[in-house]
Amino acid sequence: MDLDLRKLRYFVAVADRLHFGRAADELHIAQPALSRQIRALEQDLGASLFTRDRHGVALTDAGRQLLADAGPLLASAHAVRRRVSVAARGSRRLVVGFRAGIPVIPATRAFEARHPDVVVDVQRMEWDDQAPMLLDGRVDVGYVRLPIDETGLRVTPLYTEPLMVVLPAGHRLAGKEEVTEADLAGEPLVWHADPSTQPTRRPHPDSGLRVRGVEETLEHVAAGRGISFVGRSATVFYSRPDISYVPIPELPPDQVCLAVAASRTSPLADDFFTAAQATAEITAECGNYDVGAAVVE
Repeated sequence: MDLDLRKLRYFVAVADRLHFGRAADELHIAQPALSRQIRALEQDLGASLFTRDRHGVALTDAGRQLLADAGPLLASAHAVRRRVSVAARGSRRLVVGFRAGIPVIPATRAFEARHPDVVVDVQRMEWDDQAPMLLDGRVDVGYVRLPIDETGLRVTPLYTEPLMVVLPAGHRLAGKEEVTEADLAGEPLVWHADPSTQPTRRPHPDSGLRVRGVEETLEHVAAGRGISFVGRSATVFYSRPDISYVPIPELPPDQVCLAVAASRTSPLADDFFTAAQATAEITAECGNYDVGAAVVE
């Protein structure tokens, strides 16, 4: 039995909203038609995906499993269409994603020396769209920072870099040679994800702010709304007088990896992996990382 991607998209719409009416509106189809498609999918799979009662709609265990698997599968199908469209236009193009502060030029130059006929584009990624951009084909290869949801991805460690604490320029610890976690106890945290992913072992009060990129983070820190943490490379690219970067040696370093969709088979992507690994130390020097901390596999 082949899985019908159209039915799968319908299922995801209902699962995301847990409401057949709102999902039908979003999909621009009639609610009875949507219900029939979901029942047909349940028959195809031999499993109930939703419970429906007077309290509303809820996912079953099978439904939760299908929802977890559906995202990478639909993204992969979208990526196939995107790549076929590019190939139909006769273009050879590689899109390299990167997080703030990570230089991609050393690997790009090495790759272009072997593939002068391929156009290399670069695309900035934020913490929350690293995996989606790789899975849906907007990015062919990505320089990512952990943590990242590795479902559907092939992730290869490249090197590490020290973490720095970001402080307002007038902070009592600004300008110190280094600080400890104990020095920062009680400081509110400006963070880009769930506080449980923060790099420290001691929890910090949640500032209540959610930011996407380094620029937003620095604005809030400069305004005195909390502290944050960045890889040392970001301090090279984002120097400003109203903030201070201070080393915090006891924290584990930030891990930079290369990532590609696991379903992707591309000689060009593989060649870029090779170029990135071969130029890891040059990249480290460009970003002012600790070259001795590089991990090249």
